[in-house]
Amino acid sequence: MKRQLIIICLTLTCLTNTSQAQENLKIAWPGDIKWKIGSNQKSGNTRMVELIPENESINNWTILGTMISIMGSRSTSVEKVMEMTYNQTVKNAPKAKLTMIEKGIKSGSTWILFRVESPGFNNSKIPESQLYYIIQGKKALYSNFVAVKQPALGVLFVEKWAKVFKNSALVDQ
Repeated sequence: MKRQLIIICLTLTCLTNTSQAQENLKIAWPGDIKWKIGSNQKSGNTRMVELIPENESINNWTILGTMISIMGSRSTSVEKVMEMTYNQTVKNAPKAKLTMIEKGIKSGSTWILFRVESPGFNNSKIPESQLYYIIQGKKALYSNFVAVKQPALGVLFVEKWAKVFKNSALVDQ
């Protein structure tokens, strides 16, 4: 049986200038899950797309993929974004743990891979952990993560999703 493969792009372009090249982050989301878009929001220079399994809802999911792009963001390092992400989480999940996994440069763009594992939150005992991949493009900052409702991420989960994120590509179209 052939597996479904979904490739999601965050397209960033000015609607007033259609001749300008668009920067896209292409991620091939694993085909072992039938994904659907649970939410697609744009506010100012920020766009967020949330992916969930086909038979789940945005309010009741087992795994959640999120892609965020911030157009024009060029001044914040990926390490600083990691810190800010963790500091935001710790406000609602004081026992959250941050683990930096790897960082590097891909085609001139800096990236970082890290996890935030939360055994519970101030308003909920349900755990949630995320594996993040943040990359600084030429025209935008991209923050992507996959989340599960578990207090920690297993080795195989991290290996699988690290490969997915590191195989993503920034392309101009």
